[in-house]
Amino acid sequence: MVPANPNPSVAVIFWHYDGVRPSLMAAGTVISAEEAERRVLMLINPTLSAPYTTDTIYAGLQLILPGETAPAHRHTAFALRFIVEGSGGFTAVEGEKMMMERGDVVLTPSWSWHDHGNEGDGPMIWLDGLDLPVYRFLPISFAENYAESRYPSTLATGSSPNKIPWSTVAKELNANIATEPCSRYDYRLNGQQGQQAHHISRTISAQAERIAAGSTTTPSRETCSFVYHVYEGEGYSTIVAPGGKGEKKVSWKARDTFSVAAWSSISHTCTLESGQAYLFTVNDWPLVEALGLARKE
Repeated sequence: MVPANPNPSVAVIFWHYDGVRPSLMAAGTVISAEEAERRVLMLINPTLSAPYTTDTIYAGLQLILPGETAPAHRHTAFALRFIVEGSGGFTAVEGEKMMMERGDVVLTPSWSWHDHGNEGDGPMIWLDGLDLPVYRFLPISFAENYAESRYPSTLATGSSPNKIPWSTVAKELNANIATEPCSRYDYRLNGQQGQQAHHISRTISAQAERIAAGSTTTPSRETCSFVYHVYEGEGYSTIVAPGGKGEKKVSWKARDTFSVAAWSSISHTCTLESGQAYLFTVNDWPLVEALGLARKE
């Protein structure tokens, strides 16, 4: 119970987008969004079982085809969505309809009515990040379906607290692009007047990183786990397991996804000859921090 190093259960697992996308699209011919309620290819860590992508984070790739609506419901779990592919899709949260573009993050806070739809011409695919594994320890997770397929909503005008556009994130990451080869952006929500910005939820949050061509980030180790998704670029990540139990090199390109266990040493290298690589990451830092277990090295 008290080892010399943190001892997470999960291993580093990698999902090539080119390899998993055909299965996700095949699912679209087998079952409708209405039948499935949520048509998702779950990214499950084989060292455990569903819903574990890491010890505390669940991730999956969700598909909405043109003209489809994923029925309205609400649930205890918090969810964030990182848009991977498509245009013309939307998520409506508590009556606020938000259009989604690649790289946007859309939040569905705990117990908020929400539905998804696709008004575009092609498939909408996004990465779901939820805190579902937490409810294996606290078995109080449940959901409620809305009486109709759509919860009444109107199109959002201006900014929304439940949507963080990629343009906002990219602007911050590129602020010092001429002088700094690497940068990091931590997703935050603005507090009420007089309050500081805070994590996007009490359990999971997100970050984004930029790595310039030919550059490598400084290795870091934290007591939180990660699900990485490559927004753009090519490169590899060097991951050393807790306690130095093996090193793994994960090569990646745009739209690939991989998971990293807590207290692993991580560094990222961009192998492009020019330009930048951008990584989006779901983490469990708010949960770890709230429990007083936050450590960085």
